[in-house]
Amino acid sequence: MEDSPQTDPSKAGKTHEQAASIAPKSGERPDQGAAPTPDYEIPNADNPTKMEHEASADAPIHHIPAPEVANAKYLFPILAQPPEELTGLRLEGQARVAAGVTAVLKSMQFSWGEGGVNRGSKVLLAMNQKDGFDCSSCAWPDPDEHRSVAEFCENGAKASASDADDKAAGPDFFAQHSLADLSRMTDRDQNNAGRLTHPMVKRPGSDRYTRIEWLEAFQIIGRELNALDSPDEAVFYTSGKVPNEPAFLFQLFVREFGTNNLPDCSNMCHESSGSALSPTLGLGKGSVTLNDIHEAEVIIVIGQNPGTNHPRMLSALQKAKRNGAKIISVNPLIEAGLVHFKNPQDFMNPLRALGALLGDGTQITDLYLQVRVDGDMALLRGIMKHLFEAEDQNPGQVVDRPFIEEFTTGFESFEQNIRNTSWEDIESESGVSRAQLLEAANIIATKQKIITCWAMGVTQQRNGVQTIQEIVNLQLMKGAIGKPGAGTCPVRGHSNVQGDRTMGIWERVHSGFLDALEKEFKFTAPREDGYDVVEAIKAMRESKTKVYFSLGGNLLAAGPDTEMIAEGMRRQKLTVFVGTKLNRGHLVTGETSLLLPCFTHADIDMQQSGQQITSCENSMGVVSQNKGVLVPLAGEMLSEVAIISGMAIATLGDRTSTDWVGMTRNYDVIRDHISRVIPGFEKFNEKLRQPGGFYLPNGPRERKFTTKNGKANFSTTQLEKHTLEPGQLVLMTVRSHDQFNTTIYEYNDRYRGIHNERRVLFMNERDMAERGLKAKDLIDITSHFENEQRTVEKFVAVPYDIPKGNVCAYFPEANPLVPISSVAKVSNTPTSKYVVVTVVPATISKGTSEKAMAREAVEA
Repeated sequence: MEDSPQTDPSKAGKTHEQAASIAPKSGERPDQGAAPTPDYEIPNADNPTKMEHEASADAPIHHIPAPEVANAKYLFPILAQPPEELTGLRLEGQARVAAGVTAVLKSMQFSWGEGGVNRGSKVLLAMNQKDGFDCSSCAWPDPDEHRSVAEFCENGAKASASDADDKAAGPDFFAQHSLADLSRMTDRDQNNAGRLTHPMVKRPGSDRYTRIEWLEAFQIIGRELNALDSPDEAVFYTSGKVPNEPAFLFQLFVREFGTNNLPDCSNMCHESSGSALSPTLGLGKGSVTLNDIHEAEVIIVIGQNPGTNHPRMLSALQKAKRNGAKIISVNPLIEAGLVHFKNPQDFMNPLRALGALLGDGTQITDLYLQVRVDGDMALLRGIMKHLFEAEDQNPGQVVDRPFIEEFTTGFESFEQNIRNTSWEDIESESGVSRAQLLEAANIIATKQKIITCWAMGVTQQRNGVQTIQEIVNLQLMKGAIGKPGAGTCPVRGHSNVQGDRTMGIWERVHSGFLDALEKEFKFTAPREDGYDVVEAIKAMRESKTKVYFSLGGNLLAAGPDTEMIAEGMRRQKLTVFVGTKLNRGHLVTGETSLLLPCFTHADIDMQQSGQQITSCENSMGVVSQNKGVLVPLAGEMLSEVAIISGMAIATLGDRTSTDWVGMTRNYDVIRDHISRVIPGFEKFNEKLRQPGGFYLPNGPRERKFTTKNGKANFSTTQLEKHTLEPGQLVLMTVRSHDQFNTTIYEYNDRYRGIHNERRVLFMNERDMAERGLKAKDLIDITSHFENEQRTVEKFVAVPYDIPKGNVCAYFPEANPLVPISSVAKVSNTPTSKYVVVTVVPATISKGTSEKAMAREAVEA
């Protein structure tokens, strides 16, 4: 524990070090263009849907009856939930070190096991290279300068191995399996069935997919879309894996068709980040670069598990540590990657190889705060309350008042709000003691270069937006934004989820973007807001839509309230799924369903003008190329661009003047359009071909805040107190180490000591004892919301180091417990990190008569 300015004045920072004039000098950062880009996440002042979201943030929630969850397996032959059969849990102790030799061996095992040594090695050596392709898993940035030969992590290797799979799930495979049979496979086995190679159709009344020609598939889509009473009866969902070029074409087609129903995976992850950052800083993205991480004095990692979800981030944290940074980790679980890290790259360094092999690697965290689920806002307030107390003892030495006066508004109200928060509320809501929070404040108080990183552990709370606003408050009070080594860092999950939003994949309308789109393509765009994910699920279930189109992804497994999504899918006349591999979301279908195979980032995409490249935008606003290196498997796969263009031509006919054929023949034509529509993409084709790509403009990075008032805005938030009924617990959902998003590679989670099983519930040992449970007991879990219950059966209780009153399970297995109406205020993001549950010993399986009764109850 460091002394604070309150106890040791020599620890106080110097006033000149906090001067507002200290901003980036020319050459300190990569060129980002001449001006900050307008933020399309800032809605118009008269935007009715946004105003409704904000006005209704604390309003009573519209009641939607809960679907059948526990009985669904008896009611529907095609399972929407993963099968309940257990696979044989083996428990080991929690790991305290991430990566190392094991990560290297696992990378090779997956890469060579899926695609063979030749394809597996080829894809690994090209991944994240300047002349290669972007990893299709997480969006962590690549180094600007030197890149290692092995510029990938274990989970990137798993993702690329899945993409490089040389097994085919073609027409013969689907001929052998009905949809019901396929739904009884585990999610892992579905993914491991092989690459989709031919367009397939499930026709009305059929129980399986059969082969179809591309032309007929496009005709079916066009016919069903044109038969709708309104374009708003169609929903167009997008995965964050989709590159910029097809994403831009997709939103163009959807808007030319006449709707803004463009929900995407961002609605379920970092929507809260955009909703918090846009009004406070003027840009719904982070403000730091990878080099800033290396240069930071303090890094706060909150609600994030980089060891599993963004493993390459550990290399950046290790470099920061070696440069002297202090790291504070905030998480309900003690995650191995935030404790110690053995960098596999060190094995290639003679000076570090022995230590990397025999030692514990680099200690990452200096202070670990094991917060309660959804206690992060109270925790942040406690740290800032200590900082204000230190400022009282050392005026002008802790709080950056010159920066605040020049660049911000709202400080006085914010300060009063923090000072008025009681220590009793802070400790009870956060679960962290005042003394521990003082340790954190001591680390921060004298430092100027501070970065806060966060992910789903924050964004998927009821108060996720307000918690991120408190993160911004902390950065602003320290003047820790707009200079090297300081700023905000929302860590995006999927490879291009940030780029898709930049390309216009968004259900809320921004007039500037639509004006530019109309001018470029000569059509009148719809101006009414469309459905986000939660609103789309509700509309589908209420039969307000008839067509669901998914460009990648797996909404069934990614979204909340699994059985409600399934109900909605079954009510569609047509469902269309574009993908690379089979997943559970392809099996719960509408009356007619199409399964259309596409290329991955790693596949060579040959069109009439030659091999094409696409692009992705990473977490720090760098746009770089994808140039595939693998010959696609034999079959009839098309690029995403070709599929979108084929659908557009079949649907729009002579209603469109857009040259869909020309854009498919040469993706440079798409990029030329983008360069004229989206600020920051001028000379797109030229800049994309620069080694390493280019940075998009970023206002907050340069202390240029494109908010409505031109200032960075402090926020005054409301701290909510949570109350539970006796016996209730709070559930959070997480990934295992052997999965990425909804893709399951294996049944293991070795850092948490879980092997060969996914249906587990991590519990505090005292909570288990109070319920008479012991390790490996079978349990049922029931969520409670708005006087309704949802139950999942046959989970295994696992004692774990987690705060009392909190429990944790993997998604998608636990997603049926997340109520559709339980959402974050303002952002409308499902609250997968705050689900009230009860846990009881598992009941005996229902007999035949009970199954019949369940079926009759639903039919009634």
